[in-house]
Amino acid sequence: MAEGTVMPDGFLLVSASTGGAPTATRVRVWRKLRSLGALYLQQSVCLLPDREPVRRQVQRLIASVRKDGGTARLLTVAVTDGAEYAQLVAEFNEARDAEYAEVVERAPELLAELEQETARGRATYAEVEESEADLERFEKWLAKIASRDYFEAPGGAAAREAVEHCRTALAAFEDAALAAETGPAPHPQDTAAVRDLPGSARLRAVD
Repeated sequence: MAEGTVMPDGFLLVSASTGGAPTATRVRVWRKLRSLGALYLQQSVCLLPDREPVRRQVQRLIASVRKDGGTARLLTVAVTDGAEYAQLVAEFNEARDAEYAEVVERAPELLAELEQETARGRATYAEVEESEADLERFEKWLAKIASRDYFEAPGGAAAREAVEHCRTALAAFEDAALAAETGPAPHPQDTAAVRDLPGSARLRAVD
């Protein structure tokens, strides 16, 4: 991209100081900006992509900071240098990739647990429910990261694949639990053979 060309995304420059506000305000500001995936340039000053849903949330945050006695400002920045824009995108993606990497690192723990419970013969409904809760936490975690992945960080693919492996493994574990508690499903040929028997013989076969 040539110098002087406005890049696809503008940025929101957010400055928030909570020196005159309660401690809870400082925590709330940090948590909110962190959840939005803000890129800090220096203390209390950060960037976010200028997208309407993000802008609305930042505007509400700034209003709350001012109400609590702090100072906050929101400016719109147009980055016209292609190299600078690419560097900012790379830094956003680097932060998201670090978060995606945590998902990839933690996912094998759930897979290993399912393997161990299966090997111990402990594929039960209770274990299925517990593992479902673990998978749900992974899915929510991944969704939160994806919500602030504004530039499609490359690490997202591996994280989604890791969670999908967990989902597949849990489905197999649930099948094992079902078989353990109700017995294996009848073979289709056995079902057909019983259906073809005379009535009294069919009853005896079912018994």
